[in-house]
Amino acid sequence: MNEPKVALVTGANKGIGYEIARGLGETGATVLVGARSLERGSTAAEKLAAEGITAVPLELDVTDPVSVSAAAARIEREYGRLDILVNNAGILLERGQKPSKMPVELLERTYATNVFAVVAVTNALLPLLRRATAGRIVNVSSGLGSLATTSDPQNPYAQFPLLAYNSSKSAVNAVTVSYANELRGTSIKVNAADPGYCATDLNGHAGPRTPAQGAAVSIRLATLPDDGPTAGFFSEDGPEPW
Repeated sequence: MNEPKVALVTGANKGIGYEIARGLGETGATVLVGARSLERGSTAAEKLAAEGITAVPLELDVTDPVSVSAAAARIEREYGRLDILVNNAGILLERGQKPSKMPVELLERTYATNVFAVVAVTNALLPLLRRATAGRIVNVSSGLGSLATTSDPQNPYAQFPLLAYNSSKSAVNAVTVSYANELRGTSIKVNAADPGYCATDLNGHAGPRTPAQGAAVSIRLATLPDDGPTAGFFSEDGPEPW
């Protein structure tokens, strides 16, 4: 009998991350609920456990190198490998500022979580992913990171010129391709997911889609078969334009 897969979802105590954790847990995986607050992570893990999911809280501040290293060390000590990494944690700090009025400090804070942390967490956990039979990395991006979409004045997303957030998600897409190219020829697949416009704390619950709907594409990419794609950008409906 095969051992259950071990999956880490960052920012998993609420919203889309919580639903990704739930969906992966429903496949039989042991889900590590990454959260900056151990208390909030524990509460989320308890809720998942009440549904019969094997969920373990993991204190993880993706912007803190010490926290990232400690999380990686704990996973190695307790599981010896990692099968699935979903880089879901993200922030949106803008409140309607035009690009020409964007404080550089806000751009830096956005990139610290949305881009630099993806690299830091992935690098820390890649040795454990290499030990998996078929490692999967999913980076949660956004349709707002698509240059093709946001440059089309007829597309509704073009009406949201969020310099920091949009460009950070474009960068996540580029990061995804870089890792996928490095890992071609291995059993690890790396893809970016567009959850769509979901009602979450990130946007004041303004989106028409539910977090569970937004989670579906990440769950699918995290459980791809051996002949599945890598270096792609996907929504629930299929490939997205870069």
